[in-house]
Amino acid sequence: MNLSNIITKLKDRKPSILGHEQFRKSAVLLPLIEKDDELHILFEVRSIKMRSQPGDICFPGGRIDKEDLGPKHAAIRETTEELGINAAAIKDVIPLDFMASDLGRIIYPFVGRITDYEQIVPNESEVEEVFTVPLSFFLKTTPEKYKVNFKVIPEADFPFDLIIGGENYNWQTHHIEEIFYKYEGRVIWGLTAKILTHFIELLGDE
Repeated sequence: MNLSNIITKLKDRKPSILGHEQFRKSAVLLPLIEKDDELHILFEVRSIKMRSQPGDICFPGGRIDKEDLGPKHAAIRETTEELGINAAAIKDVIPLDFMASDLGRIIYPFVGRITDYEQIVPNESEVEEVFTVPLSFFLKTTPEKYKVNFKVIPEADFPFDLIIGGENYNWQTHHIEEIFYKYEGRVIWGLTAKILTHFIELLGDE
């Protein structure tokens, strides 16, 4: 293969995330509702029957299926399934920044408006309850932040003889920052808090 062939093969290619084919892909919706003449954000409490993160506070969302037309479609579908509402009740769905992690996950968050929130009937198999928090609370509240450090532990058969430094190799360790919001006895943290903080930062000084 010569240089011309290489350029021809690659020049129209659109870059993506390396290895994205193996990543687990999910989509979530940050739901806005109008309640008591004020904007609120709606949250779910995951059912205690769930195998993954039971009782945690989250936004509606889940895995992107092959049948979904894309992340936006998946976010809307998951919201309708979890909240028992019609897709027509979900308006103005706008993408936020997507998130990719070393743990092999890509999360596509969206923000959208839910009308007729009084019609919500949570899916009991997935949702223990729903509640709302005034948007104004997050606009004026600084969340607590803590670091979680990671440690590198090579497997027993790791080929130290193939790297400079061997067993004394200077591994580059890193950490993640966990964010916590506390509201009336509830704690919002993890991925939900990160998406929420990103959304609040986009609003700026408004």
